[in-house]
Amino acid sequence: MYDICTIGHITLDKVVTSQSVKYMPGGTSFYFSKALQHFDLRYILVTALGSGEKYIVDGLREAAIEVHALESDFTVHFENIYSHNQDHREQNVLHTAAPFDVPQMPSLSSKIFHLGPLLSDDISVALVKELASKGEVSLDIQGFLRYVKDKKVYYTDWADKTEALPHITYLKANEFEMEAVTGTTDVQAGARYLATMGVREVIITLGSKGSVIYSNGEFHEIPAYQPTAVVDATGCGDTYMAGYLYQKIKGASIVEAGRFGAAMATLKIESSGPFSGNRNIIEKLIRQGAYTHEISTPVFDK
Repeated sequence: MYDICTIGHITLDKVVTSQSVKYMPGGTSFYFSKALQHFDLRYILVTALGSGEKYIVDGLREAAIEVHALESDFTVHFENIYSHNQDHREQNVLHTAAPFDVPQMPSLSSKIFHLGPLLSDDISVALVKELASKGEVSLDIQGFLRYVKDKKVYYTDWADKTEALPHITYLKANEFEMEAVTGTTDVQAGARYLATMGVREVIITLGSKGSVIYSNGEFHEIPAYQPTAVVDATGCGDTYMAGYLYQKIKGASIVEAGRFGAAMATLKIESSGPFSGNRNIIEKLIRQGAYTHEISTPVFDK
């Protein structure tokens, strides 16, 4: 029995910022897995990638991360272009990989299955339902809202949301993804909508403004911590969820888990590549409590 099993593609990313152009592995599954490599956790990653990128899996295994790699003709290839505002990015897709479905999945058990689709057809609804029969399902919704046209990534509503969302325990979306799936820019209304669809804990990330978590009719406001520098925002949401789910496995409250995830995301944004720290530096930042922005109650009335 694993504590967390992540399912999603590893990507080969080109990250363009105002400061540099870099090539690196990426994707929810990669950033999430690397963020947890120094934590006391029974963890496994299920991914799919082309033979030319098997070196990425070898690197994860060398870091003591257990990986089950499925065969694929290609590896997903993303281009992420950031402006000076790190909360926004433009994306292009050059290649896609084989999708995940019930017949391809290895036989394993986990307390939480974290799904990191990158594109709308990455993970079948049948697989979502199958995993929900075995444990809790966590979803980063971004991939189910993405479609590719002329190699560019666009957002649209998730066609299968009515069928799939009742099987989701934890759902993470940023404010733009929330609008795409709910049709509203109001965070409270969007979170309530997702909860009525069956999600138990709705997590809306707001970049430098923090995050809001809605569960059992109550909103929890989580401020963002102040980074020493803003270097690379790629993977911050994945890092947040790694910290959040790790704390949930350890029995933490929603607020404790949210603050832990927020601190991890802040530490990740200070450097390029995945988070590589440990609990000590995360807890130190939480104790310091230097926030970028206090979420205002006039926006989020209770």
